[in-house]
Amino acid sequence: MLDDVIFDELNEECGIFGVYHHAEASLLTYYGLHALQHRGQESAGICASDGNEFRYHRGMGLVTEVFHTDLIKSLTGNVAIGHVRYSTTGESKLQNAQPLVFKYREGELSIATNGNLVNATQIRRQLERNGSIFQTTSDTEVIAHLIARSPYDKVEDALKDALSMIKGAYALLLMTNDRLIVAQDPNGLRPLTMGRLGESYLFSSETCAFDAIGAHFVRDIEPGEMLIIDKDGMRSTRFSNVARRAICSFEYIYFARPDSDIDGINVHAARKRLGKQLAQECPVEADVVTGVPDSSTSAAIGYAEATGIPFELGLIKNRYVARTFIQPTQELREQGVKMKLSAVRKVVEGKRVVMIDDSIVRGTTSRHIVNLLREAGAKEVHVRISSPPVKNPCFYGIDTSHREELVASKHSVEEIRELIGADSLAFLSPEGMIEAIGRPSTEYKRGHCLACFDGDYPTEIYEDEIKPYQKC
Repeated sequence: MLDDVIFDELNEECGIFGVYHHAEASLLTYYGLHALQHRGQESAGICASDGNEFRYHRGMGLVTEVFHTDLIKSLTGNVAIGHVRYSTTGESKLQNAQPLVFKYREGELSIATNGNLVNATQIRRQLERNGSIFQTTSDTEVIAHLIARSPYDKVEDALKDALSMIKGAYALLLMTNDRLIVAQDPNGLRPLTMGRLGESYLFSSETCAFDAIGAHFVRDIEPGEMLIIDKDGMRSTRFSNVARRAICSFEYIYFARPDSDIDGINVHAARKRLGKQLAQECPVEADVVTGVPDSSTSAAIGYAEATGIPFELGLIKNRYVARTFIQPTQELREQGVKMKLSAVRKVVEGKRVVMIDDSIVRGTTSRHIVNLLREAGAKEVHVRISSPPVKNPCFYGIDTSHREELVASKHSVEEIRELIGADSLAFLSPEGMIEAIGRPSTEYKRGHCLACFDGDYPTEIYEDEIKPYQKC
């Protein structure tokens, strides 16, 4: 894909959405997944139950490409779970699309997860030695096999048993014919929220999906919490104590939609504060501020407000470039950059430009965007990043490269500046980022995971068991 070749953006593994007790559960799930499309564009799937049997469909591509009206109508039932995927562990093919569906001794089972299990390879090898036969390369299937091998018959007890053996990040929806179970990993690394629509319970990776269907937000799922919803109502239990609260910082910086709230903090407002903090730490004399669309726009507005430098749309994103646009030569690949992103000449020509971006991964994206601005006549290009340098790979569901490909892991800020061709470059400090996001927690690092910045992982890491292309 063009994004893989030129745009070294961070990518979230997936988004999940679930409905319990609604006559049009599949349709609501479709709309919910559409609102979560930014979290995964490789595949989409929905599984529904009418209390007796599952009906499900999965496909490669965007939600609107995978589903049509008649297909959604065929997925009858008042319980449904859905998934959009961007693969970080497991290959990008249909068999890995979720929700995964299984048959086991107590009936049918469907699972959708967001995150990444750091000990999945180790567990999988042991299960295979004991006779398990895996149908996918997704780490989510490990959970299903652990449930099937559990000595407990009740699915919630078997799931608790399975979750006691896995480590890593996961927001999980599990559906049987007559119930929906929701679980959040003990560190709370990935977001998971609950909403209501009339008498129906809803669950989503982000609150923006509730707004899309007219539902209202109720609360966030707590780390280590499990909810069981069935005909008798909803009950909350714990399968683990909170280990160390560690929400992924990039949910605020980049992944989540600006209209979502995470732990009570609006993402757009947090990004504006990041921009204002960046202006305090890294000021520069300039004529115009612009953000790399779309995730950096909020931070750019904050930077402009704090400095008094006018904010302008100096960069425009073409939303209609094919996702699979590939060209065989470097010259044509670079032409592809201009097809996806363009500089507004009348805005930047002859100006000293502050370009705000949310992160630098390999450095290729920044270099190409700086070149675009210079070609459009920018007199100076000053790059400001609304997060600290990414120096370490993430193992919890983000597709950052292995360490050797992260430009900040082996280059100083000045060396990176030279590589991307900017007149100046500065990153936000970790302390400034935490303060700007504004989580009120008194926990360690205010409940943030900062591993990609400082290498302090909140869980044990089995780095030797994860292949470089699987490191997320």
